Formats: sequence, structure tokens, C-alpha cells
Amino acid sequence: MQKCALLLFLIFFTACRTSKNELVSDKTSISGIYPHLAYYNNEGECGTGAVVPWAGSLWVVTYGPHFPYGSSDKLYEITDDLKQIIRPESTGGTPADRMIHRESNQLFIGPHAIDKDRNVRTVSYKEAPGRYTGLARHLTDPANKILLATMEEGFYEVDVKTLKTKLLYTDGNVLRRENDMAQFGPLLPGAHGKGYYSGQGVAVYSNNGEASQKALKQFDIESGALAEWDGKEWKVVRRNQFVEVTGPGGIYGNANPATDPIWATGWDHKSVLLGVRDAEQGWSFFRLPKASHSYDGAHGWNTEWPRIRDVGTEGKPDYLMTMHGMFWKFPQTFTGKNTAGIRPRSAYLKVIGDYARWNDRLVFGCDDSAQKEFLNTRKIKGDIGGPGQSNSNLWFTSLSQPDELGPSTAQGAVWLSENVEANTPSDPFLFAGWDNRMAWVKNEGTQSATFAFEVDKSGNGDWQSLRSVKVEPGQSQAVVFEGNDQGEWVRVKSNSATKATVNFNYHDASRFVKNQDKMFTGLTGVGTSGYLGGHMYGLGDDRRALGLLAGAFSNGKYIESGYYELDSQLNLVKKDDPGTAKFIREKFAIPKDVVHVEASSVLIVDDSGRRWRLPLGDDKFTKEINAGNLRIAREVATERDLLNAHGTFYELPAENADGFAKIRPVASHSLSIHDYASYRGLLVMTGLNKNTNAGQHIVTSADGQAKVWVGAIDDLWKLGKPVGHGGPWNDSQAKADIPSDPYLIGFYDQKSLQLTHKSSQPVTFQIQVNPIGHGPWMTYKEVTVKPGETFSYSFPKEFEARWIRFAASEDCTATAWLKYE
Repeated sequence: MQKCALLLFLIFFTACRTSKNELVSDKTSISGIYPHLAYYNNEGECGTGAVVPWAGSLWVVTYGPHFPYGSSDKLYEITDDLKQIIRPESTGGTPADRMIHRESNQLFIGPHAIDKDRNVRTVSYKEAPGRYTGLARHLTDPANKILLATMEEGFYEVDVKTLKTKLLYTDGNVLRRENDMAQFGPLLPGAHGKGYYSGQGVAVYSNNGEASQKALKQFDIESGALAEWDGKEWKVVRRNQFVEVTGPGGIYGNANPATDPIWATGWDHKSVLLGVRDAEQGWSFFRLPKASHSYDGAHGWNTEWPRIRDVGTEGKPDYLMTMHGMFWKFPQTFTGKNTAGIRPRSAYLKVIGDYARWNDRLVFGCDDSAQKEFLNTRKIKGDIGGPGQSNSNLWFTSLSQPDELGPSTAQGAVWLSENVEANTPSDPFLFAGWDNRMAWVKNEGTQSATFAFEVDKSGNGDWQSLRSVKVEPGQSQAVVFEGNDQGEWVRVKSNSATKATVNFNYHDASRFVKNQDKMFTGLTGVGTSGYLGGHMYGLGDDRRALGLLAGAFSNGKYIESGYYELDSQLNLVKKDDPGTAKFIREKFAIPKDVVHVEASSVLIVDDSGRRWRLPLGDDKFTKEINAGNLRIAREVATERDLLNAHGTFYELPAENADGFAKIRPVASHSLSIHDYASYRGLLVMTGLNKNTNAGQHIVTSADGQAKVWVGAIDDLWKLGKPVGHGGPWNDSQAKADIPSDPYLIGFYDQKSLQLTHKSSQPVTFQIQVNPIGHGPWMTYKEVTVKPGETFSYSFPKEFEARWIRFAASEDCTATAWLKYE
């Protein structure tokens, strides 16, 4: 009788949850995002910790930011017909661990174990507290036990049959100390644990942060660690920020643990790091360039869980790697002795926690909308905050989509203003995968040095001389690599001890979209006299809708038309809710005067007082920006912003990841985007033509007075290639030897320059570049311009740096005008 009562309760409980959380299948998909599959919690963040196909369903766990004893997050089961089932066994927490244990035929995901019949059992957080970050095969009894790691260095053995846990090392949350930022780990340097994997007689663990107040502001301090445990003692392998630790066996564990390689990905302030452990020769490390710097915080919070995962089919492996905003092709054959085959695929904007192949599509679990924006506040956004309730979603794509998004333009250094020993080679840096490549070399020492570049052509460790450049003290040189300069890896060494910077910049123009995709039809052109706008806010209090305070522009005036809500079925419905309308009106108004549009460029002064200049677009943007009609900056993916400045969308890292210094243009346009926001994994924008209802991306209210555009943030790559014009000077007073403000030149195509002045004497101009954003400035060229003369220059296709500036040899009125086409 008690069993029957319990069964009835569970049926009733599940039915109630089904009704409340909209578990009805809905085939509506916008750019691969199904709004009804979005998940919410009651915490400051709702990220996707793990996504695993198992027992005929797709299983997903979400996480809150710091919950070692559980949270409102859930375990979700998604069926083939896209019904979302919230499992009643859910206990939440901050989980990102997953493993398929072959011997017991179970999926371990978060604190849960799921058998072949979809029965779910759960490890108790009371018995084993911590933020579960990784699972590994047991070192001595893999058939019966697994190893569990937490983010604060709690380690447990778990019996796969009983789920009983044995404590190996106590979680730092149990050993809480004051002023440790709740990230204290008792065993290892660094903080914010990420990856965990075993093989070759050790369990390897990574963390990617530092538990210090300094780490909250500076991105380039010492941070993170990669370590290994032999069952008795811990050993720190490398003191850098590391995330993924895995091998060819992926979430199953390596098939041949004694000999199969172990891979680890990470980074420092210079570039991406890749480590591989060989059973005979130990660890080897390599460097790759960064497409995005939005992941760079020294605290480690900005990364989520980058992965290397097989998304192929049985017998046809296909390893996909995510790291610093780039999809990478990763070879299954990668070992310390065979390092060939890593290639960039394309850049992306989503924040991805995990992914898998399911029903011949890729499905990415994302971190889309965090109610608590953490450290990502800045004056350019005004006083607006995050959504009222955290939410995220899955993103379904074709198998080929990782090759079809943004350009793979990227940059990374092997040395960055650091002392180097004579004849000691740098770490190997990826050389293959781009057609346009160059290196920037600066000798910051006191004597001349010759820098020799060597290549490993086949990835077998056979290094051959490529070329050498001699650089005098304090001087710099650009090195352009030709098409016949081939190799998997490149490295550098100096013939004398010195202080140096060597940075590689790779440019990809192959994925630029010149014309606006038809999916954006309906968004209004800048300067249009009448169109529909509106301010948006993701509602809280479990309302799970997007609030829109709609209005219309007419003859330069904006008049509100009412309050509407966008629901999970993408119905835009007018509501009588003056309280919410007032809240949006007051809290989400577009701030004025946060950027300065000048005749030469868009001037931005960041929160640290640094000055930056961005290109101009259509002249009509100036009036719209000055009137406060266009949203300039807003967070649309967790801990990173989308900037919309004078007709170009930019990815803007948080200030603690160096902010504007590492800005990346995504796409240019001529549209009056009134507002934009993240909702259920979608990018939602306002600013539409009154009479346009075309396409699946336009949602219109029944009364026709409110409209929104819906899509994915990565649809922006199809909006149009980044273009612009302007410069740091336009008939400006240039002081002798005082450089201009930095002006963005990175990630653009077909770049040209004109230099003029109004002096009665010839003027010599230094053209200086910053290839990195936080590295040293280097002189690219010196040119002397006579009175009345114009120096015109087209940059070669290989040229790539992030910022450019100019310095004149004497006081003069000067113009430095750049055009990006």
C-alpha cells in the first residue's frame, strides 16, 4: 500500500512539474534553439554543466554558481520528440562532471547515476559535499569504483554499485577560511577546479583560477595549475590556468590506460596552452592562438568547461575542441611524438559548457543569461543589470556548423616582454591552418639579438630552420610568412640572452560575409523616420517571459505603445502590468553620452581611464546615438558583452579580462537596433519596420504594435563583414613624439591608409601597432610626408595587429585616415 501511495505521489508530482515547466513538445526552432527547452533556476547563474546522450534520451544537468550542497538546478531528460522531463531525483549544485562507466552500464552525470533503463540514483551532497567538476576511472579498481573531483579539491571514491563514497581529500568548502573567495583548496596552488582524468598510473586534475582579490582585476597574474596524483602524493605539473583533461577515450576513459595519451588544455596571458602526457616521456606543452580574450580572467570564472569530445560515429571518430572562442579540429592520434593535425575551424560567440552528437546533430549546452552579472559591470552599459531570472538553453546545429561561423583570425605570443635565455627555444606554436600569417618581434633588451624561427613540418619533433631576423635594441620587426613556409609548429630562439616579445597574428578572410543575410529582413535601416522599437527585460519571479516595453519612432520622437510579453512559444502578447512597465522604463533606459562620436572615430574612455577609438559606419548613426536611440552595450552571454557602436557589433570582454583592449569586431550593418537582450538562449532585438512580417525570425503582436527579431547570437556573423572608416586624427593637433590614441585595426579586411599634414616642413610619421592589446607597441613603418603630399598605403593581406596609432616628428595638424572595405 505504501508503494502504491508513493507511486501515485510521484505520478502526481511529475504531472505538476510538467504543467508548471512547460514540458510539452514544441517543434518551434529558431537558428537551432528551441525556446521551450530553456531551463531556469533560482540562482545567480544557470549554466549547462553536461550534455550526454544515454539510454535513448539526451541528459542535461544545470548548475548555479557556487552550491556545494545542492541548489534549485535540475537533471533534465530530453526525449527524441523534444519533450523536456525534469527528473524528480534532481538535487542541483554546481555539477559539470560526466562519465559513462562501461562495466556497470551507467551514465554518471552531476551527482546522478543513470542505468540502461533510465532509472536514476543520486549521490548525497551531505555525504560528499562539493561542486562536482570531474570524474575519472579508478587507478586500481576501475570495474567497481570511480574517482570524483570537486572544484575546491574534494576527492572521493564512489562505489558504482552502491554509490557509497569514500573520502580521499576534504573539500575546501568544508574547510572554509575567511577571505578565500569561497574557492579555497587545501592541496594545490590555484583555484576553481575544472578537469579530471586518469591514465598512465595517475589521476590528472586542473584548475584555472586564483583565489585572490588581485585576480578579480588583473588577467595576467600567475594563476591556475595542472597537477597529478599517483594514489599517494600530489605533484604540480605546470603553474598555469588549465581546464579540460581528457584522452582518446573521452567520457568512457581511455581504452588502454597504461599507454594512451592524456590531453590537457589551458592558457596564460600569452596564448592557449595544450599539454599531452606520454607514458614514456611525460608531459609536453604547445601553444595555440586565441580567437577571443573573453575567457581570460585570472579568477577563472569566465571559461565554463571547454572540452575535447568525439562527435563522430563508431569507427569514425571526429574530435571537436572548444577553446577561447574557437572550434578546433583535434586529431585522435595526437601524442607527444605525433602532434600533427590540429586545425582551426571557426570562431563562435556562445558560451558553451558541454556538447555531444545526438540524432545526427550537434547539441551544445550553453550559459546564456546570468541574473548576477558577477564582475561584468561597466559604465558604458549604464545602470542596467542582468535578467530577473537566470536561464540558458541548448543549441542544435548541423554537423558542419563548427566550420561555418566566424573567421578564425587569432593571435598569441610565445614570449611577452620577458627575459629569454640564449639559444633556448620557445614553446612550439601552432603554424598550420591559416593562409595569412605573420609574427611581430620586439627586442626589449640592451644589445642586438638574432631571432631564429624553426618549424616542425610533420609534427614528429624534427625541427628545421625557417628564417632569422636581426633586431637592434628597442627595435621591432614584422615577419611575414609566405605560402611555402609550411609546418605544423613554429618556435623561436634568440642567439643571446635578452628581453623580448614574439607574437604571432593569423588572419582569415575566408568566412567574411559581404552581404546581409535575408534572415535580418525586417530590421529597419538607420535613418528611417518611422519604426517599432522597445526596451527589454527578462522577467524574474518564475514568470519565464521576456518583458517588452514597446514603442514607435516617428519624426524623431519615440512614443510608447504598451507593455508586452514574449513567452516560450514565441507569442508576443500585450499585458496590463504598469508596475513592470515602469520598472523597464526606469531601469533599462538607454544611457546617453557613454561614447563620443567625433569626426574621426568613436571615442571610448573605459572604466580604467584608457582611451580607445573605433571606426565609423553610416553617418546617420551619429544622430541616432546622440539622441540615445540605440543600445550601445549589454551582456548577452554570461560574463561578456555585445557592443553596438556606429554600425558594428563587437564582442567585448569583461574589464577583468582586459575589456576594450581585446575587443573583436563581429559584423557591420546599417540598422537601427533599438535594444537587444538574451532570452531562452535567443538573441532578441528591437528596431523593426512597421509593415514587415517576413520570415521565421520576426515575431509580431496581434495588434501589430510590437515586433521583435529573434535568432542566435552567432547569427551575427551573417550580418555583414566588419567594415568602417576613420582614424585617430582628422585635422587634429598632433604633438611631436606624442602618440595618438589607439585605433582598432584588428580583424578587418582590405585595409588602407592615407596620411596628410598641414605643416610647412616635411613631417616623419611613425606607424605603430600593438599586435596583442596588452603587449608593447612596435614600430611598423616610418614615412616622411612632404607639405601638400598624401601618403597612401594598402596593407598587405598578411598584415594583422589589434591596434594602430601614429606619432609625428614635430607639432602639426595631421590626418591619419583608415578605410576597411
